[in-house]
Amino acid sequence: MLRFKSLGSGSSGNATVIQARGATGLTHLLVDCGLGIRELDKRLGAAGMLAEQVDAIFVTHEHGDHIGCARQLALRERIPVYMSEGTYAALGQPDFQGLLRLACDAQAIAIGDLQVRPFTVPHDAREPLQLTCTDGDVRLGLATDLGHVSAHVLQELSGCATLLLECNHDEAMLASSSYPPFLKRRVGGAWGHLANSAAAALAQSLVGAGMLRQVLAAHLSEQNNKPELVRQALADALGSAVEVHVADGPSGCGWLSA
Repeated sequence: MLRFKSLGSGSSGNATVIQARGATGLTHLLVDCGLGIRELDKRLGAAGMLAEQVDAIFVTHEHGDHIGCARQLALRERIPVYMSEGTYAALGQPDFQGLLRLACDAQAIAIGDLQVRPFTVPHDAREPLQLTCTDGDVRLGLATDLGHVSAHVLQELSGCATLLLECNHDEAMLASSSYPPFLKRRVGGAWGHLANSAAAALAQSLVGAGMLRQVLAAHLSEQNNKPELVRQALADALGSAVEVHVADGPSGCGWLSA
């Protein structure tokens, strides 16, 4: 059994727990840790967990809303931390006291009853990775913080039953926002964040493979998006064939089965 829960999604901080129940019991992977450690403890508690139950941390890239308290949590609980060599370099190569594990594109990682497969994405970070996870029965894909959908991203996400998918901005809202021009170009550019339309097109392309049945829209901009716009974009692309949820920025979402 594979299930997951967003603990927070967006510029205020990103963190997702993935749980697998298998032969070794429960395995918990924390993907990103972009919160203060007290807030993370609080949200894990609300999810029915303790930080000591986390078996591994996977950091997708070095931006503050993703790295957060990852090192502090890892050292406190002695949890191994996975990230790319580029992310580690961008962080200034801090001392993880033997807990650092380097990850790279398309090299699978076994964490308890989870098989994790990182893949590179186009984003303005040093060596960003997103990932898919499987317990052997179903596959969950995580794809946030990418400026466009490359062929490689499509290939890696094929076969996923569930996607946690960035729907960062509505293009019209971004264009008319108070953001300065350089920030509009950055967010809407090929190395920034996915617009609703691009995310919907990605999900639609995966429906054709016959596997996708659920999407959790994530990383919504507080200034340049609205949940109802995200739902409409996904509904137009997917119809009723795929169940759609939208993560709340400050609180994430409840537990969902993959």
